[in-house]
Amino acid sequence: MDFRRTHAASTFALVLAVAGAAAGAAWSQGLWLALAGAVLVAVWCGALIVTALRRQNPAAYPIAGEPEREEAVQRLLLDASPTPLVRVDGAAVRALNRAARRLFDTDDRLLPPPTPLLDPDATHLRHAGRSWRADRVVVGTQSVVALIDVESEERTAEARVSAEMIQVLGHEMLNGLTPIVALAESGVTALAEQRDPALLAEILGTLARRAEGLQRFTEAYRTLARLPPPLKQETSVTTLVEDVARLFASRWPNVKLTVDVAEDLCATLDRDQMNQAIWALLQNAVEAATGTATSPAVYLSAAYDDSALVVDVTDNGAGVPPDLSTAIFRPFVTTKPAGTGLGLSLARQIAQAHGGRVDLAAIGPTTIRLAIPL
Repeated sequence: MDFRRTHAASTFALVLAVAGAAAGAAWSQGLWLALAGAVLVAVWCGALIVTALRRQNPAAYPIAGEPEREEAVQRLLLDASPTPLVRVDGAAVRALNRAARRLFDTDDRLLPPPTPLLDPDATHLRHAGRSWRADRVVVGTQSVVALIDVESEERTAEARVSAEMIQVLGHEMLNGLTPIVALAESGVTALAEQRDPALLAEILGTLARRAEGLQRFTEAYRTLARLPPPLKQETSVTTLVEDVARLFASRWPNVKLTVDVAEDLCATLDRDQMNQAIWALLQNAVEAATGTATSPAVYLSAAYDDSALVVDVTDNGAGVPPDLSTAIFRPFVTTKPAGTGLGLSLARQIAQAHGGRVDLAAIGPTTIRLAIPL
């Protein structure tokens, strides 16, 4: 009996450690519902550990109340969780808290239990018209499953991203408009005081360049916000890369471009959008290389790799700071004085619309990788 109690305490301690790790991951990702569920599971397991130790050694762990009272406290803690929790034991699934009983409209057992809950490899299920992620902790032959409302998490994440974008957009617009207003006032003053015409021409020229820069930023943001769904068709990637290389040579004649693309390389994609994505990666590489390198150079390659089309763009610039390796793909985040912070975000959005991704493949030299599944 003592062995079984010690084994039970060890098992619950393991679950407690797993719940703690899940809580840490949820905290770092800002998943507050998952965090609440992990914390309550940890509290529940901690209470069970104390109960098991008390039963093993009553003298060392004096019981503060009746067992019924402890069970009521544990039930109260579980019921306070907004995350539905269920226990799966073979083919039987039971609701552990009020949120689960309300979700499945039951007092105890789920009849019939949703099939994904019985599948130990299932990570998602659809119930009550909503999508749920199943976070599972296995304890022997049983498992505790926390059901996370995916749509609620997505809404929270979208609201956070929207707030960040609005804040940064307002900051960038103010940074662009402030010098324009100052230059306009200087032009009015110079005209009223009939100063040197050359000074007025210089002010107006600077004003025009500032306004053009703000216009380019606004157009880039509009392109990012209004990206249409891709119109996929069989496309010669070899021809696409060669066309981009010719445009590159005319646009940046002082930057060396090395191209490595196989012949007859084809993929099903939106040619115009992919052209835009590769061009955005090249422009990002050129800005990085010309900012620091004495002999700026960019390397562009395209090939098949593990059932995917992989496009790598490498530059010989200063590299990406490690603390910005993830942030550079967010809108308006840039390490360049004249950058808008929209190129990499646009390329990633295009890749994701194709079912692919854009990642930082290497820091020094910097390599941005675009991968599209075939």
